[in-house]
Amino acid sequence: MRGVVMYGAGDVRVEDRDDPVIQEPTDAIIKVVAACVCGSDLWPYRGAPEGNRSFMGHEYVGVVEQIGDQVTTVAPGDFVVGSFMISDNTCPICTAGYQSRCVNGMGVGGEIGTQAQYARIPHADGTLVATDGQPDADLVPSLLTASDVLGTGWFAADAAQAGPGRTVAVVGDGAVGLMGVLAARQMGAERIIAMSRHESRQKLAREFGATDVVVERGDEGVAKIKELTDGLGAHSVIEAVGTQESMMQAIHSTRPGGHVGFVGLSFDVKLPGRDLFGGLVHLHGGPAPVRRYLPELIRLIMDRTIDPGKVFDMTLPLEDAAQGYRAMDERKAVKVLLTP
Repeated sequence: MRGVVMYGAGDVRVEDRDDPVIQEPTDAIIKVVAACVCGSDLWPYRGAPEGNRSFMGHEYVGVVEQIGDQVTTVAPGDFVVGSFMISDNTCPICTAGYQSRCVNGMGVGGEIGTQAQYARIPHADGTLVATDGQPDADLVPSLLTASDVLGTGWFAADAAQAGPGRTVAVVGDGAVGLMGVLAARQMGAERIIAMSRHESRQKLAREFGATDVVVERGDEGVAKIKELTDGLGAHSVIEAVGTQESMMQAIHSTRPGGHVGFVGLSFDVKLPGRDLFGGLVHLHGGPAPVRRYLPELIRLIMDRTIDPGKVFDMTLPLEDAAQGYRAMDERKAVKVLLTP
């Protein structure tokens, strides 16, 4: 089969890989229908952290081809959406709702890699969710978002306690930040402030439910949020970037007693204790337990209540994956869909 392999910073290749096979009775083999490039894939693409040869891709939808003897919840022919983290969905951490830290879990990217024609999914019963019948083709991009960015944005809004009567600020206008806007709207937030300097992303944020747009960043961005909230700050803030600046912007934009949901993949972010102590802000985040939300998100998409697939603004064949990485790295695309 063909699959995307990263050899180092900026070095993305599509090459022949071994076809996956059932290794454990809890495995499933899927034919990948659609995959995509994630913002987190840009960290190794830009050289942080340095790594060796890695099978890329952790967002995926597909059709089940084979199952192990112990798989009971999906069957060959099922269309499935899978989480970007493998989980058995039965361990104490999973049953508490944090499947992304399953005691038997692992990441999909790196060892498995779903920017490929086929993939082996361990713990299929705990990782994959089948749709009710075969989805219409136009729903595939939206279902693909549920595998990571939609589920991650949903977790961020949930962690920030977005809801009726609340003002939500979203730091980051990439795919996850835009999904955070959509999630906050679905959760009934009264006001949603998208922080973005890019006109095309501002437009999409408004389509997803943003009521205000702030173009300022850093301290100026914080000041603007305070100005829009009677000097108090937002009740709920989503941090969807993962840099020192974005984290501090999120914390300082939150009113005392408010909540920050942080889901940006963090590198070298340091939290000053005095700011945390004085800010009286709740912090919750990390790798999103997408599997917790998948059944609800799939239902909302299949019912056509939400249309998160709009976040894809470039579609390429798998063989042109390197072009997709470049487009996202250069901010010429918000999110790139790959068709094997």
